[in-house]
Amino acid sequence: MNHNEKEYTIKEALLFSQRVAQLSKALWKSIEKDWQQWIKPYDLNINEHHILWIADHLNGASISEIAKFGVMHVSTAFNFSKKLEERGYLEFSKKADDKRNTYIKLTAQGEEVLSKLLEDFSPERNSVLKGALPLQNLYGKFPEMMEMMCIIRNIYGDDFMEIFEQSFHNIEDTYNDEDGTLTKKNSQDGQLISS
Repeated sequence: MNHNEKEYTIKEALLFSQRVAQLSKALWKSIEKDWQQWIKPYDLNINEHHILWIADHLNGASISEIAKFGVMHVSTAFNFSKKLEERGYLEFSKKADDKRNTYIKLTAQGEEVLSKLLEDFSPERNSVLKGALPLQNLYGKFPEMMEMMCIIRNIYGDDFMEIFEQSFHNIEDTYNDEDGTLTKKNSQDGQLISS
């Protein structure tokens, strides 16, 4: 087969692209609504929560890393990070060997609000989770979305997916599921921290 020869038709390409676009838009609308409802009691918006999440998992991330992994413009990452700094959730710094980049790190107050958010997560208020329950009931597990992850990896790269996966491993390692509530473990000995 000639390397310039496509293995798909223009119609197949259009149908695939539009299916992904329409499904993603519908899914995002539901995710956005659920996400906003979850973080509303903390007076955060989605970008601010996402920045806290990424800062926690990267533990000293540059603004450009926040932008990259948060899939947002650098100015958006910077402006919302500044607002979080003003609220006492983040601290800004420069590294001695890298004066060009601005780095952010969660403060104790930022860690506390992020932990409380995770502890306040309620499956009953999550429509995407509810939509996946029939599959979970049928197969005994939630969809793994390997094909979607492969597409995202091909768009954003391996380092994006490594951070993506690490953030979920961090939750598995840092929190216990106690009677349907996430509870943060004591980082020193694995014991639970009472809220």
